[in-house]
Amino acid sequence: MSAQAVRNYDDAGILPPSERSETGYRRYTPLHAQALHAFLALRAGHGHQRAVEIMRATNRGDTESAYRLIDAAHVALVAERDTRTEVAAALGALSTAAPAQLRGRPLTVGELARRLGVHPATLRTWEATGILRPERDRATGYREYGPEAVRDAGIARQLRHGGYRLHQVARFLDALREAGGADALSAFLDSWQDRLTTRSRHLLAGAARLDAYLSLLDRVKP
Repeated sequence: MSAQAVRNYDDAGILPPSERSETGYRRYTPLHAQALHAFLALRAGHGHQRAVEIMRATNRGDTESAYRLIDAAHVALVAERDTRTEVAAALGALSTAAPAQLRGRPLTVGELARRLGVHPATLRTWEATGILRPERDRATGYREYGPEAVRDAGIARQLRHGGYRLHQVARFLDALREAGGADALSAFLDSWQDRLTTRSRHLLAGAARLDAYLSLLDRVKP
């Protein structure tokens, strides 16, 4: 890490206030080193901006705000875990569905909306954002939702219930279409689980570093 990076972190409030020498140089102590370790560990799990907010709150003595930021990250992670479980269940149900159900006639927008429990306008919005790609009946021009579109709609419904934004759902389904096949679905779910596990470990490591910093703060208080 460059000296300038440390200065930038100091100026951003990530480090506790530092003293200056008679010549104006900043003087750092083991407390500042511990704060820097805490920030870097928090950044891995929370992202840069949230880690900055946690450290600023801690350094101004507002640990309540710091704890709330950390708690919110864990709540969001639990929600994502639940979403992955729901998506996995939806994919499993789709992959084990009877051939007649998958190979039957295409569904109309109304039929698919009733199956999913959503409004037909929702399906049209999903189409406009690239989530769904229904075919069109050549004679009538009406939308037709074949097996892949029905699958994509089921996945989209689960992801939206999990709090994912439309553009995030669209990106996910684009990647799914490019991969293709049941093996790709399984690999995607495994990769998703790995990301969740990695983030959990990062959050734990960040919490441990922050706890060490808080303990040192308590010891150096006048």
